[in-house]
Amino acid sequence: MKYLPFFLFAMLFQVMAIAQIPLTTVPSGGNKKAAVSERVGLTDVSIHYDRPGVKGREGKIWGQLVHTGYTDQGFGNTKAAPWRAGANENTVFEFSTDVQVEGQPLAAGRYGFFIAYGPEECTLIFSKNSSSWGSYYYNPTEDALRVKVKPKPLQESVEWLKYEFSNQTANSAVVSLQWEKLAIPFRIETDLIKEQIASFRRELRTEKGFIWQSWDQAAAWCVQQNVNLEEALLWTDSSTHNFGGDKSFTAWSTRAQVLNKLGRNAESAAVMKQALPFGTMNEVHQYGRQLLNLKYYKEAFEVFKGNYEKYPGQFTTLMGMTRGYSAMGDYKNALKYANMALPLAPDNNNKNSVLTIIDKLKAGKDGNN
Repeated sequence: MKYLPFFLFAMLFQVMAIAQIPLTTVPSGGNKKAAVSERVGLTDVSIHYDRPGVKGREGKIWGQLVHTGYTDQGFGNTKAAPWRAGANENTVFEFSTDVQVEGQPLAAGRYGFFIAYGPEECTLIFSKNSSSWGSYYYNPTEDALRVKVKPKPLQESVEWLKYEFSNQTANSAVVSLQWEKLAIPFRIETDLIKEQIASFRRELRTEKGFIWQSWDQAAAWCVQQNVNLEEALLWTDSSTHNFGGDKSFTAWSTRAQVLNKLGRNAESAAVMKQALPFGTMNEVHQYGRQLLNLKYYKEAFEVFKGNYEKYPGQFTTLMGMTRGYSAMGDYKNALKYANMALPLAPDNNNKNSVLTIIDKLKAGKDGNN
């Protein structure tokens, strides 16, 4: 029995400790917790906030409940606090990469978000302090970025404050705070080229770098964007010499395209000649069409001819010969191959296309135009 007081004391301590753990309830004031996120380019943008309601206070939100500019809230250690841009805890923005907000740079990271409201102009504040409650302890020395934007009226009232993403492009989006009959929109932009190249570099060092297609995809993207070509050429070294890409028409043709973009045309042509034996009938045919578009008529004819010799009597290769002879001005032979291709047309669209070419050739015109 002499141990009973200690046992009771231990039980009492446990009960007191448990009593300090609050139960889960709705946020104070009935404000709703919310989060919204979007991928802008390759950048993940997320917003965590609480949603105050209008609750019958139409006409008393902006300039009253949401104070104008900065104010002394009578609590905390700041005498000039902006609005918390929500309710309860800080509204928090997170960016997975560097971004631009209204054209101004902001580093990747987590930020508390505040607004100094004005009826004609609002100052948006991204603070390095993202863990405070509201703006009671706002400190301007912790500002990471300030930008000014114009608020816009809304036709219909929004009962619960919300953030929305809109007007998206490949590398930008407009974020808009909306409440009652006012919106405060601002544009977020990312450097898509920079982030995509950085993403390629990271992923090519993972298991994704053990297939030639990954190296080829990265290089081909650089060709399409006409950027980072010297590194893209190095990537084609991997795609054409490792992981089975040495016998891939696609891998070699991408390398040729990079060389062409770099102005090394003779090397590009030599690589394509090396690639042709690995191409399918359709791949080689499409390459011939590309040469036609570039007005390399003699080279295109040689490609079509080689494809026909490998795959004789096929609709695709017969049409290649048609186009090749037509581009060289030999309409008689072009017409011969077109007539051979006509009964082999796989569908009405192709049949009608061949008939159109035949009509042009009979009229003494190039069937490719």
